[in-house]
Amino acid sequence: MTQTDKTMARRTQADMIREAIADRIVHGILLPGEPLDEAGLAGEFGVSRTPVREAIRQLESIGLALSRPHRGAVVTTLTEAEFQNIFLVMAELETLAARLCARAMTDDERCRLEALHASGEALVAAGEVERYRSHNDRFHDAIYGGSHNGFLEETARSVRRRVAPFRRLQFDADRRIDRSQEEHGRVVAAILAGDGGAAAEAMGIHMRIVGRTVGDVSGGLADRKPRMAPPPQAADRSRLVQS
Repeated sequence: MTQTDKTMARRTQADMIREAIADRIVHGILLPGEPLDEAGLAGEFGVSRTPVREAIRQLESIGLALSRPHRGAVVTTLTEAEFQNIFLVMAELETLAARLCARAMTDDERCRLEALHASGEALVAAGEVERYRSHNDRFHDAIYGGSHNGFLEETARSVRRRVAPFRRLQFDADRRIDRSQEEHGRVVAAILAGDGGAAAEAMGIHMRIVGRTVGDVSGGLADRKPRMAPPPQAADRSRLVQS
């Protein structure tokens, strides 16, 4: 394995570990103040400490971990007010991107967006929640790119990283992928029709529903009493590239 291959493998491991830990934090399994022990996590996921350390750094960058000099990192999280402030900006960026898409997308981009949206139907029919989460990311990425505004795209991606673990929570709600696909459909129809106002309105409605659903699923971001994390799941470890 070349050095480049090793670096990519570690990055993949770090991304998987970050996602698993973030999922525990937003579900209240890991509580603010709980330590993120590198050695323990490395043993749990069957990897070296290097990808664990990188995963913790990634969590710090989105506000879900706090590094303490000489004492390691601990779990932190967004307050309710912080989440609402960030999500408000996120929704406005997505709404603007949808409006710009309606007039800026090329014919090829419109065709690709339509095909991308259509591909979500099979995932909904099969109840593929995890795969729909990835599909949802690709859909919103296409909206950012279709705006043809590089600064907007960069800013939207940056803000989305801050709330991504919380946005993923929406799909824990019953039949949320069905409704999400329908909401996406209204955005796509408006963009294909070249109606910027309708596209913005449809995206705004979609994002408000996302915000409400996240709140319903999470029960808010109020503090909970600390409790032990569940035993490591074999599925978490099996997804990782071995060191």
